[in-house]
Amino acid sequence: MAFQSTVPEVTLSSGQKMPVLGLGTATFPIVASEIVVQAVVQAIELGYRHFDTASLYQTESTLGDAIQEAIRVGLIKSREEVFLTSKLWCSDAHPHLVAPALQTALRNLKTEYLDLFLIHWPLSMKHGIIEYPPKPEDFLPLDIKSVWAEMEECQRQGLTKSIGVSNFSCKKLGDLLAFATIPPAVNQVILFFFSSTKGIIVSCR
Repeated sequence: MAFQSTVPEVTLSSGQKMPVLGLGTATFPIVASEIVVQAVVQAIELGYRHFDTASLYQTESTLGDAIQEAIRVGLIKSREEVFLTSKLWCSDAHPHLVAPALQTALRNLKTEYLDLFLIHWPLSMKHGIIEYPPKPEDFLPLDIKSVWAEMEECQRQGLTKSIGVSNFSCKKLGDLLAFATIPPAVNQVILFFFSSTKGIIVSCR
């Protein structure tokens, strides 16, 4: 039985509504793409409308395929019926790489916009480093002010409806709020989304 109508939403500081229950698509170790597609399609059939992915998870393209399949079989009418979150990986946490990373996510997800784009960790690494956990020698200083300015520009251009952060401490979040023109709508921590407006969003993984 679908439970979509019973899932409450919160209104983010961007004005966007986000379902408080979401399905994460991280799998460690990585599983076959058809398994992820099947899981997401079944979740949509049950009523899930909020899906979380990231470039690190290597499930953006698979999630995009699952959304297309759900449309094809009539479970949803369009992409607009789902809330899609993805994240900027540390090796792309450089000002000149933010927009290209988001554009890659959009191509993978087969959509023209994200609902929410997050900085995955308050860290930066050498470009091209994907492995997790990263090696200490791969870390670089994070220019959070410049990176956040590019995140804001992505929202202004309509590439994402909301922007936020993930795994930021209260101190780092406070530092960001001190200069942000557009405040982060969300700070996602482990299994939870903490909204900057109110409430806790659970992302099942």
